[in-house]
Parts: sequence; structure tokens; C-alpha cells
Amino acid sequence: MRWGVLGIPSRRCQLAIQQASYLGEKVLFPERLVLQSPQAIKTQNSTEYCGVGDGLKQSSQQESKVKKKKNKQAKGMASREVNVQDMMRVTLPTSQLVGETVALKERTDEFFNPMLNVQQKLAVKRILSGECRPTPYILFGPPGTGKTVTVIEAILQIHYTLPDSRVLVCAPSNAATDLICLRLHQSSLLKPGAMVRVNAAFRSAEQIDDMVKPYCKDGDDIQKALWSRIVITTCSSAGLFYQTDTRLGHFTHVILDEAGQASEPESLIPIGLISEAHGQIVLVGDPKQLGPVIKSTLALTFGLSVSLLERLTSRELYLRDEDAFGACGAYNPLLITKLTKNYRSHSALLALPSKLFYHKELEVCADTSVVTSLLNWGKLPRKGFPLIFHGIKGTETREGHSPSWFNPAEAVQVMQYCCHLAKNENAAVSVTDIGVITPYRKQVEKIKFLLRSIDLADIKVGTVEEFQGQEYTVIILSTVRSQEDLIDDEKYCLGFLCNPKRFNVAITRAKALLIVVGNPHVLVKDPCFCALLEYSLMNRVYVGCDLPSELECLQKCD
Repeated sequence: MRWGVLGIPSRRCQLAIQQASYLGEKVLFPERLVLQSPQAIKTQNSTEYCGVGDGLKQSSQQESKVKKKKNKQAKGMASREVNVQDMMRVTLPTSQLVGETVALKERTDEFFNPMLNVQQKLAVKRILSGECRPTPYILFGPPGTGKTVTVIEAILQIHYTLPDSRVLVCAPSNAATDLICLRLHQSSLLKPGAMVRVNAAFRSAEQIDDMVKPYCKDGDDIQKALWSRIVITTCSSAGLFYQTDTRLGHFTHVILDEAGQASEPESLIPIGLISEAHGQIVLVGDPKQLGPVIKSTLALTFGLSVSLLERLTSRELYLRDEDAFGACGAYNPLLITKLTKNYRSHSALLALPSKLFYHKELEVCADTSVVTSLLNWGKLPRKGFPLIFHGIKGTETREGHSPSWFNPAEAVQVMQYCCHLAKNENAAVSVTDIGVITPYRKQVEKIKFLLRSIDLADIKVGTVEEFQGQEYTVIILSTVRSQEDLIDDEKYCLGFLCNPKRFNVAITRAKALLIVVGNPHVLVKDPCFCALLEYSLMNRVYVGCDLPSELECLQKCD
């Protein structure tokens, strides 16, 4: 029975791949964009754009850039079937993003969530209009930029504006899927029966949030679940609909959240349930964060660690193009919207990942009272700069035949920082606001043991994968590896010392303070950690052991 349950996701993926052939190149391998008539433009009174003079000027500039690009790369751009009128339709609304005077006649009730920023609103409008369908539309959301908020608004807008719509909302994990269901419930905008949550048969009720449970009752009957206009389930459980007589194209929209974490076959399970001609696919995620967890070496060799989201963003049609789309955030706004306003982190913590992964485009929009709350903490090497890089030459070790490493010296240092933070009478941080990230299960185990010994067991300690999508006031990162002659990482597929995506996730969870504990002589060998070391030295927040020779000059200059 156990093997039968474990084999179900794989069989569903295999079936989805077989079914995917009918989707065609427009979905799977898009090379050109053929625009469809808009399904809707929000709102009824603002479908006509104002300020045509300024808009035409900008559109003319855009057209000129496109023509130059065509001359430069004739073959590639010739495949993009976007004419001047299409570009005008793109440019006019997106000019709000670059300060032009063109504006839409907005009603006060245009959006259910009035707090959406300009980029989020534009993304919702693009999803609602669906001009690129069936070619997937991508909502590119770097850390802390409000992907989920945007998805909730888009689902509500589709539901209320397109009365014939039937939306299938999926994510790779139950946690991400439940979150969407919970947020839609909290909106109080859906009538009873409008939404259903479909669970796997073996999922226990104890794992489900009490507010989500009422939506799960109708989900037990797949045929009954189809009556609801909003169906929420995991990518794998979407395969349940293949076992019924579900009409091909029953779902008009498929919205895949955390799409970067789903393998491509897993993504194809829900996508295969829409019409290849008129269905709309929305992929939401960040190709710069963690991808699918693939343990098979053979599967890795054949590229299954690359998600559909990441693969599509590497295709020419989706590439960043400042010449052609400089006024629209550097991406074709009909196909991709990149959110850049970060509502999570202090500017000192956001600067490095913004530079390394997001073309320096992330903007600090976080709550000042939160992100500045620890600027005067007594252990900061430099007051007002909430980052510490604590260099330790510890000893890495393993127990028995376990491939998992741990570092006792780093574990103790992490415990000491947790104690200073949580038990400081002057500025104590709640244990629920502290997160400890480390790449190895054995180090997780050792740190948890130490924290229990000082009554701090409620501090969350886990691997990078367990922290994606989460945020904490304080993040402490223990890198563990200390032997300069690193071996076995490739064999056991462990660690994040050479994985930029894991590095990115690890350092972008913190809101007000980031503490990195590790051996600089090992970490300097990785480009990302080397950049972090250099950043720490330049800002005088490095403490601890001596530095490798290649970084000593930075310390002396400092």
C-alpha cells in the first residue's frame, strides 16, 4: 500500500506528459506571441485610455526601439507577432510605471484590495485581459514583493468579472495551497459553494487549518467539486480530475503558485486540464529561488530540476530586454510582470540579493518600525547596520554512516546568539520571530537540542527548503562546512555552499537582522558567499576568526 501511494504522483506526472502533447508549442515551447482579444479590461468605465498625446509619444519611442531590435536580431524578433497597435496597447497603461501622465479612469472600487501597488495592479489587469492566452503569463515575484496578495486579487477579479470562468488554483505543497484558500476565505468576498479545497485521500484532518476545513467537505467528491467555480488543490491532486469525465477545457484558468518549486511534469498535471486554444495559464513564482527537489541523479541529468517557470523565462520570448521594453520594466508586459517593491527587509539586507539576483531593482517598502527595531542591539558590530558575519573555524563531523554534517562550534555560537536575542531584558525578541537556517539535518538536530537546554525550543530551526516563502524578524544562518577540502557534496546532494538559489532564499528571509555563522576560508570559494563576505567587510560588520588572504586587503582598507 505504501509503495502504491508513493507511486501515484509519478504516474500522474507520466500521464500529464502524455496528455501535454495536445497543448502545442504555444504553451510548451512558445516562440511567438499571437495576441487574443481581451477577455476584460478593468474597469467598465476605464477601458479607454486617456492622455493619448503622451502615450503616443512613448509608444513611438517604444516602436522605434522595437524596430532597432528587429534589425539587430531579425530572426528572433520576427517571430514575435506584436504589431504597432499591440505595442500601443501595452505601453499606455504601463506608462504609469515610469511616471508618464497617462492614467486610467479608475473607480474607487476597481480593486478589492486598495493597497495594491502599481505593478501588482498592472499584473492583475494583464491576467484579467488574458491577451497572451494560451501562452503562459508569468508573475515574477522576488522575495517579499507580495506575490500571494496579487494572486488573491487576480482570482477574485476573474471570478467576479468573467462569470463563465472556472479557475483551478494549484501549488506544489499543501502549505502553499492552504494559504491561498485561507486568504480567499479571509477576503469574505466569496459566496458559499464558490470555492472548494480538494485534498489527497491520505491527508489527515489534523494537518488542515480549521478555517480551511469547511471548504474541504465538497472536495471529497470530485464530481461535486467541479460545480465550484474556484477549485484549489495541489499540482499532484489535480490528477484526480483525470479519473473523472471532466470535459477538456472545463477550467478556463489555471493559476500555479510557487511554480518555481514544481517539476515540469508536476506543473503539467493541472495545465493539461485547460483548453489548448483558449485556456489561460498563470505561473507565479521566482526562478531565482529554490527549484524542484529532485533526488534522482538520472532525473537531474535529464533536467527535471528545471521548473516550467524557469525554462520558459530562459526562452527568447520571455527574456529581459531593456531595449524593447525598457519603459515596461524590461520585460514584455503582455507575458511577464516583475514585482520589485519589497515589503519585508531592511535596506542593508536587501542590497546584496538585489544586486546579485535582481538587477538592483528591488525597492525597500517595508514597515520602518519593524525593520529598524534591532538597529541598536548591543551585539551589532556597527550600530545601525543589522548584519553580522561571524567567522568561526569550527570542525565539521558526521555520525556513523550518516551523510549529514554538523559543526558543534557553530551550533554553540547559534545558541548564544539566540540567547542574547530572546533573553535580553532591554530588547528581547520573541522566540516566534527568530528563525535558524542550516543546510544539514544533523545540524538542525544539534541546534534544537541546545535550544531546548536553555528553554528556547520554540525557535524554528530547519533547512532552507523549510523556510522558503516564510519571513522572520531575525534569521541566523549556520553554514556548517569547515573543511577546506570539501568532498561528497555532489555525491549526497547536500549543502548550499555552491547553490545560488539556496543562498538567495537563506539570506532573504530576514526582516530586521541577519546573522551568518561560518568559516570564511571555505565560504570564500563560493561566489555568492564571497560577495557576502566582501559586503560585510566593506560595512564593518565582520567579527571572529582571521580572514583568508584574498580578503585581508579589504579588512586593511577598512
